[in-house]
Amino acid sequence: MIEAPTISQRVQTFRFSGHESFACRYAWLPKAYRAISANPQIFFDEDAAMVELGIGKNMVRSLRYWVDAMGIAKPTGVREHALSDFAHAIFGSGGFDPYLEDPKTLWLLHWSLSSQASPPLFAWHHMIGQWPYPEFTRSEALASFARQSAKMGHKHSEVTLGQHLDVFIHTYHSGKTGKVGIEDSLDGPLVDLRLLVPSGDRKNDAGRWETVYSFRREQKPEITSAMFEHCVLDFWKRYSPGERTLTFRSVLSAPNSPGQVFKLPEEDVRVRLEELSRQRGSAFTYQPSAVQGLLTRREKSQLPPIANIYREAALHA
Repeated sequence: MIEAPTISQRVQTFRFSGHESFACRYAWLPKAYRAISANPQIFFDEDAAMVELGIGKNMVRSLRYWVDAMGIAKPTGVREHALSDFAHAIFGSGGFDPYLEDPKTLWLLHWSLSSQASPPLFAWHHMIGQWPYPEFTRSEALASFARQSAKMGHKHSEVTLGQHLDVFIHTYHSGKTGKVGIEDSLDGPLVDLRLLVPSGDRKNDAGRWETVYSFRREQKPEITSAMFEHCVLDFWKRYSPGERTLTFRSVLSAPNSPGQVFKLPEEDVRVRLEELSRQRGSAFTYQPSAVQGLLTRREKSQLPPIANIYREAALHA
């Protein structure tokens, strides 16, 4: 029976629900940005949100969930949302990618969802951050969900866990079949990343055939040097804030690390770190080693702004 490592003790609280069983749709985030810009209280009046956004009540609740989980806006405690700097950089006046056409934006949304969401989404923490195998079937992942949920003292039903797993799968893989409505015909933005791909079928314990899903662990040139550096420093800041050094293995395979979240091969991560270390103005140096490579932060290094990621592409266009 496939099992994943035990959940890290550092993280105690996870979200298993709240998405109303809907994966985020392509048009939702730009709509939400415009709506919150016009009225920061819009998501605290569901009837008004339904009219403004043109979606049903359950979808309004789902969109509010994704706005938070993807780092677009956070509730302030006074029944309104505050848009993030990330949201302004992408969707604001003169934004870098207001219609989600740039793969860099999609990878940044994936990074936010997989590494920054607070509280973390259980499926993302478990499948992206800790799942130790290159592939899985729905029944294998669901059985692991149930075991981990029980270890944490929860009593989640199979329906709740199954819906949460299905939302994870549908976030990265289109499952449309037959005739669907216009809203349902639009895949979520992260499907375009092709991070999760069907790779065959195998029988489960009940003798039924199931789709095998594989993580696309290969070089991803669309994850640029500036983006990778940004994510390394973001990971470093949140998981080892007081440390001047960070091991290669942490960047490669620690839960919520760039190597793990982006599913990058070991050699690709090593090459990226070596190239960044040689760049003038890099925030860290990298010392390779046959045993344990080591990153060392330069004095007064700061997390670079999101704008640097898009400006880098423009400079090399």
